[in-house]
Amino acid sequence: MCQYSVFDEDGVPTPWHLVHLGALATGGSALVITEATAVTPPGRISPRDTGIWNEAQRDAWRPIVDFIHSQGAAAGIQLAHAGRKGSTYPAWGFEQHGTVPAAEGGWETVSASAVPFPGYEAPVALDLAGIDAIVTAFTDAAVRALDAGFDLLELHAAHGYLLHQFLSPLSNQRGDEYGGSLENRARLLLRIVKSIREKIGSETPLLVRFSATDWTEGGWDQTQTSTVAGWARDAGADFFDISSGGNVAATVPLSPGYQVPFAEYVRSRADVSTSAVGLITDPHQAEEIVASGKADVVMLARELLRDPHWPLRAAHELGVELDYWPGQYLRARWQ
Repeated sequence: MCQYSVFDEDGVPTPWHLVHLGALATGGSALVITEATAVTPPGRISPRDTGIWNEAQRDAWRPIVDFIHSQGAAAGIQLAHAGRKGSTYPAWGFEQHGTVPAAEGGWETVSASAVPFPGYEAPVALDLAGIDAIVTAFTDAAVRALDAGFDLLELHAAHGYLLHQFLSPLSNQRGDEYGGSLENRARLLLRIVKSIREKIGSETPLLVRFSATDWTEGGWDQTQTSTVAGWARDAGADFFDISSGGNVAATVPLSPGYQVPFAEYVRSRADVSTSAVGLITDPHQAEEIVASGKADVVMLARELLRDPHWPLRAAHELGVELDYWPGQYLRARWQ
């Protein structure tokens, strides 16, 4: 979950990120994944986003990763480029919405095509050299992330950010080898997966986060997601985090666990491992998703913002004995 808390606007994570992510580790989460972390300055969603495009950022992530590890948790980083959804005002602290003007620290955005997200300024369509530079930026960021100690990498190809913009026919109107057919629209993502896997070797888990649907007729859908997930697995990805929406304005039928069927569909259709997300709030609900085989893992976001110690509470409610409990909090342990 983006924190919009890099007040110096230099992409360097701060003490807030240490405390925020560290609290999730002390709360019993097995894996703690950072917010969407930009691989280039224009790849940020807002000027206050974290980054990993330089060594100063890499070095600032190290103590955060070290603390997560000290609590027995694994540390993951979500590598992202916002594309046409970049250069926007942070989600809190501002009355304004939409694109930040250059005079206030904003920048020109890029995308698959010069098609704006509703309410935002139009992006510039990436040329072939620009696409090559994106592949390099993701790969270099992956190497820095491993240098910082992260155990796992996740490519953010969901929620209408750059990789999703290339995948969806609603935002990708190119006429070259990166547009048109599904193979062409998936080309950028697959190049990035292959490049990272070749650079980092076979040991580090590589996840891809997909939006399984644009919730709009003629857009990206779960069938295309499943096909591309299979291709990405063959290219070197290990696991798929299945969400939905974010690429175009759409009505989303929110309800508890509303995205779980997408994770189940992709898991069975592509024969890959998936995680389920989206309005999963109750321990018994989460347990049923995994136990029934609808997904291999449950990931939480907003629920962990409300209660960073949710995993400890979930273990208690499900009658599971954990081998982890912060010694400093033993007096609060359920009996």
